[in-house]
Amino acid sequence: MRERDDDLSQCVEECEIAVTVNGNRHEHTVPVRLLLSDFLRHELHLTGTHVGCEQGVCGCCTVLFNGEAVRACLMFAVQADGMAITTIEGMAGVNSELHPIQQAFREKHGLQCGFCTPGIIMSVHAMLHEHPDPTEEEIRHELSGNLCRCTGYQNIVEAVKLAAERLRLQHMEVE
Repeated sequence: MRERDDDLSQCVEECEIAVTVNGNRHEHTVPVRLLLSDFLRHELHLTGTHVGCEQGVCGCCTVLFNGEAVRACLMFAVQADGMAITTIEGMAGVNSELHPIQQAFREKHGLQCGFCTPGIIMSVHAMLHEHPDPTEEEIRHELSGNLCRCTGYQNIVEAVKLAAERLRLQHMEVE
């Protein structure tokens, strides 16, 4: 967390925060009880972070918080002060080319209505960063924290396998 004169613990109703979202720094005064999901959607207009259950169960609001997958509906925006967040909007490349995970979901039809897709993609991103060569069982276990009512998960699993393969190849090319 960044050093400052006024500690967050001294905020009563509103607090100034500075957060980096998708590589862009934002400074806002927010109510101390504003959820991170609501901050992203309503203050920054990043509506790809979906809100489903508001209890952290469905995974629709998953974002990367300093690289780790977290449920944005279970955090307050003030907890993000000084941190880096990546949302689904931050996954695309410089010229809006799809991230390899997004491309794999597209090619393998790993989405239907799309409501759960941003949260699943963010969870998959964190998983593949930590474990670049997962088994199908490991993929299914990781996906168990994200609810999808449309797909039956088979195409999602296939998309994750394809994305993992492409990311491993991409990593080998860089080395």
